[in-house]
Amino acid sequence: MARIRDQYEDFTARGAEILAVGPNDMDSFKKYWEKENIPFIGLPDFDHVVARAYRQEVNLFKLGRMPLNCIVDTEGRIRYVHYGSSMSDIPDNETLLNVIDQINGSST
Repeated sequence: MARIRDQYEDFTARGAEILAVGPNDMDSFKKYWEKENIPFIGLPDFDHVVARAYRQEVNLFKLGRMPLNCIVDTEGRIRYVHYGSSMSDIPDNETLLNVIDQINGSST
């Protein structure tokens, strides 16, 4: 399965921007982002403020936060949400791109 960063240009071509939120502190988050050369925005959320706001599950038996994918429109409304039950439970890029296409189609 392709990762979002592998198809980042497909997302931006649709007018979408990616924001990844992670549980790490600023320094470790920055080091990881630079080492992996990730092209989109990364937001460290060490205190879990964003995770709580979006009701992201934290499961210590499954090594931390469960995946959460949201698509938010330009007016700030959540138009798609997927709460994963494990680290392998993440929607594929095609699914996310199709949702963006539907949102873009409904806004014209």
